Amino acid sequence: MQRSGGIIGNNGQPWVLRRVRLTWLSFMLFFILVFFPLIAHYYLTTIDEAGGPDKRIFGPRPGGELCEAKHVQDLCRIRESVSEELLQLESKRQELNGEIARLNLRIEACKRSIDSAKQDLLQLKNVISQTEHSYKELMAQNQPKLSLPVRLLPDKDDPGYPPPKSVQSCRLHSCFDYARCPLTSGFPVYVYDTASYPWGEKLDPLVKQAFASSVKSSVYVTNNPNIACLYIVLVGEIQESPTSPPASPSDLEKQLKALPYWRLDGHNHLLVHLSRKSLTQNFLYNVSTGRAAVAQSTFFERQYREGFDMVVSPLVHALSEPNFLEVPPQVPVKRKYLFTFQGEKVESLRSSLLEAPPQSFEEEMEGDPPADYDDRIIGTLKAVQDSHLDQVLVEFTCKNQPKTSLPTEWALCGEREDRLEVLKVSTFALVISPGDGQLVASAGCSMRLFEALEVGAIPVVLGDHSKLPYHHLIRWSEAVIMVPKPRITELHFLLRSISDNDLLAMRRQGRFLWETYFSTSESIFSTILASVRTSIQIPAAPIREEPAQEIPHKAGKLAGTDANMADNGDLDLGPVEVEPPYASPRFLRNFTYTAADVYRTWNRAPGPFHLFPHTPLDPVLPSEAKFLGSGTGFRPIGGGSGGSGKEFQAALGGNVPREQFTVVMLTYEREEVLMNSLERLNGLPYLNKVVVVWNSPKPPSDDLLWPDIGLPIVVVRTEKNSLNNRFLPWDAVETEAILSIDDDAHLRHDEIMFGFRVWREARDRIVGFPGRFHAWDVNHQSWLYNSNYSCELSMVLTGAAFFHKYYAYLYSYVMPQAIRDMVDEYINCEDIAMNFLVSHITRKPPIKVTSRWTFRCPGCPQALSHDDSHFHERHKCINFFVKVYGYMPLLYTQFRVDSVLFKTRLPHDKTKCFKFI
Repeated sequence: MQRSGGIIGNNGQPWVLRRVRLTWLSFMLFFILVFFPLIAHYYLTTIDEAGGPDKRIFGPRPGGELCEAKHVQDLCRIRESVSEELLQLESKRQELNGEIARLNLRIEACKRSIDSAKQDLLQLKNVISQTEHSYKELMAQNQPKLSLPVRLLPDKDDPGYPPPKSVQSCRLHSCFDYARCPLTSGFPVYVYDTASYPWGEKLDPLVKQAFASSVKSSVYVTNNPNIACLYIVLVGEIQESPTSPPASPSDLEKQLKALPYWRLDGHNHLLVHLSRKSLTQNFLYNVSTGRAAVAQSTFFERQYREGFDMVVSPLVHALSEPNFLEVPPQVPVKRKYLFTFQGEKVESLRSSLLEAPPQSFEEEMEGDPPADYDDRIIGTLKAVQDSHLDQVLVEFTCKNQPKTSLPTEWALCGEREDRLEVLKVSTFALVISPGDGQLVASAGCSMRLFEALEVGAIPVVLGDHSKLPYHHLIRWSEAVIMVPKPRITELHFLLRSISDNDLLAMRRQGRFLWETYFSTSESIFSTILASVRTSIQIPAAPIREEPAQEIPHKAGKLAGTDANMADNGDLDLGPVEVEPPYASPRFLRNFTYTAADVYRTWNRAPGPFHLFPHTPLDPVLPSEAKFLGSGTGFRPIGGGSGGSGKEFQAALGGNVPREQFTVVMLTYEREEVLMNSLERLNGLPYLNKVVVVWNSPKPPSDDLLWPDIGLPIVVVRTEKNSLNNRFLPWDAVETEAILSIDDDAHLRHDEIMFGFRVWREARDRIVGFPGRFHAWDVNHQSWLYNSNYSCELSMVLTGAAFFHKYYAYLYSYVMPQAIRDMVDEYINCEDIAMNFLVSHITRKPPIKVTSRWTFRCPGCPQALSHDDSHFHERHKCINFFVKVYGYMPLLYTQFRVDSVLFKTRLPHDKTKCFKFI
């Protein structure tokens, strides 16, 4: 009973009943919480629709009665704003859909145009191909291809031509076998080994060693005697020895005929006798040399065969190179002594000691012709010295024992160093030819001539019968004053009447002749070969080019165009289409040079080849034709494009309307700067290629991506870090025009094109942008380098300048090595050296274009020129270069070229400078 009563509960209600109530209450609560809001929401959303517009309870009423509450107003504004944005987006969507539809139509039209253009292009290619084929057929019909002449090589025992009537009548046409030397042979020369003939062991050791060294450096020497055009035998100078007397003429003839390639008469042989002393053995005097030519310093008239034999200079510097720092400067023009002479000839002393005044030549000529004028010369020169009108130095007796000389020849006095000290302070140096008229050339006179030219004393040769070295090729009148002995009384007047400009020109030409033809054993040997080669009209071998060892590199994405570099407005800088690389024509005048310009270009000192005139004695440069012949008809005449405005802008015009240039850019471990500079060249008209001279020993980074500018970029590896590498004549450069530019130079395309146009009008000069000038420091008596803004300039920096490739050959192979060594020592001054070289050759200043004075890019890393020692080194360079050249070759100019197409921006304080347009 108690258990069942416990189940009923405290209030007497059963437990089941209480559970039912709780379940019902929970259900009712759930119904109220869930369904009541839904019903309310439905009622609120439909009550306004059921009633009229004026019976709305919850909807917006006229006048905004329900929006008076603040939060309700905010909600209303949000709703209106969202509605407006949705409407705008829908409108834009519809516009974009319309634009997409229009673009799709245009794409379809473009596709149809491309297909049509491809068809037209294919047709044009077919037409071009057919035209080229027709052109080749016409060329083949009108200009048949000629094969090279067949070279006939005679047998070893070939006797050659019939012997001439007299050996003394030998000339090239009668004693030289041209069949062995065709124009295309390259002039091979075979040099006998001195150990292969008996008298070779008697030769002077210094002469043999210097001669062997010169033979090794020559590009013409061959080891194959069967193809040789010329055979050279070194016959002197013989070393004097009391125990071994020289061979008799008959024995020497037998020894010559025993040479393996003598071929009975010695045709195409050249017997070379190099003398180191003023008295040289003329042991070939009574020797019959047959058809072999002789080259030596001493000749008698009956021995010398004009146009066949050769008078050569003495070998003074056998193994040593001349020291340019010891050579006196060429200025001032007038020196301490007006003229000097030191010599002794015993036979001529008797008349000079007479107290009575000498007879005039006219009185002397009334009787028998005098056998020797030397006595009268002594008296006249002593009278000039005693008059004290000018300071002269004449000594007819030597203080010490005179050097041994030939009869009737004036012997040299003292040692060579003592004679040079006197000549260094002499404006003129007298060279009195031997009294014996039969002695047409002597080693003593050649030695006096050599020493005078070496130190800048202008030689005055008394005696018009003397043959000077290489007289058939060199215009000695441009460096030497030739005076007949009967005019000795007028000599003083003649020397005083010569102007300073003429004196400087003659001294400069004499310096050139000495450096080029006489100074070293290599120059003497090269001159001998060049003399023979020119006489038989064989072109010179081209000077070598520097092989470019290309560094492989990866091209990256297509380079863009810098708006600051290429935005030229309405200016048309070049052709719209990209013109393929076009190399400059080369070797246009190999053979016509030897025939047409022999006498026009030889040793023209005042012309564009002052230091290195383009003579047959010089190597022919590959681009010589264009440099010499620009604008004078040596190139194909294409005619100017004419027109004005865009017609003029779009074409180069002129006589050579098709031409390109090469950019040579020097860089050193500045990859980012280099890449930016290369990208700026994209789209530059008339650019052939870019040659990057990689001056660093470390190669470029492997992951470096080079810009694709649509043209070749050749990266050249160098052997060492040298600024001289900028001017090496790389074989990768195939154009005459070179734009030398630094890797941080910042130039616009219009500026570059304007500079190129100006250079084409002045191909022999440097044309660039940043100008500099030199100045004389009165306090320190030295030259200074100046980079201040000025209306006058004398240099254009080659960090942004055009120049001809011809000067790259001269800078690298011809310019004195001492200059290049100083550039390497200071890692500086290569641009100054190039300006010195060009001004020295042309005697013209450079040309500056535009008003730019600096060209560095903003934000680039610091360059070498920012170093404090930079300017001090450049001061030293200028003064050193002046010593090497002997004078200051730089010339001032106030000329600047600006284009009327561009506006010149000048600082307000520089407006006084004149501008030439």
